Amino acid sequence: MSTYDLILERRTIRKFQQKRIDRHLLEKFVNAARFAPSANNLQPLKYMIVDEEATVQRVFNNVKWAGYITPLGNPAENERPVAFIVILPDTEIRKTGYELDVGAAAQSIFLTALEDGIGTCWMGAIDRDAIKAVLHIPDRYNIDTVVALGYPMERPVTDEENGSVRYYKDDKGVLHVPKRKLEDIILSHE
Repeated sequence: MSTYDLILERRTIRKFQQKRIDRHLLEKFVNAARFAPSANNLQPLKYMIVDEEATVQRVFNNVKWAGYITPLGNPAENERPVAFIVILPDTEIRKTGYELDVGAAAQSIFLTALEDGIGTCWMGAIDRDAIKAVLHIPDRYNIDTVVALGYPMERPVTDEENGSVRYYKDDKGVLHVPKRKLEDIILSHE
């Protein structure tokens, strides 16, 4: 599959098979993130892989899912992620301004994971203080983002936006994700 096709195929996954992801794959995803662009090439991001079942559960208890469709978007007990990757800006390298680095790194994780058949969910509605305590993260690191991972148990579809960008589940439980039309997002300079 081409990179373009991977980008078009990628959807946020919130229901996962309970099949463990090999550690070397998780490290591969972090390695892809390591090669993402970084402002001034400062490379302030560090990563924590969470794949031990009890710790995954403790992190899971501190994230929120699918605000538009809560509680329908919440994974059931047998649908939860089997791993997390925590993206941690190191404030001793860069105190602020690392958000673009995080975005590029996260997208690298998403696309590399998808290529290997792994679904991802970018989590920003998280209890950072609680997760920091659970994972014993030193103060020099900020938790910017948590990425949930697992083999997908759902296949969301995209629709053209028709008045709303709110994602929704249909009567069969399929998640629909409206995307703005290409002609609506390309602006003319004339």
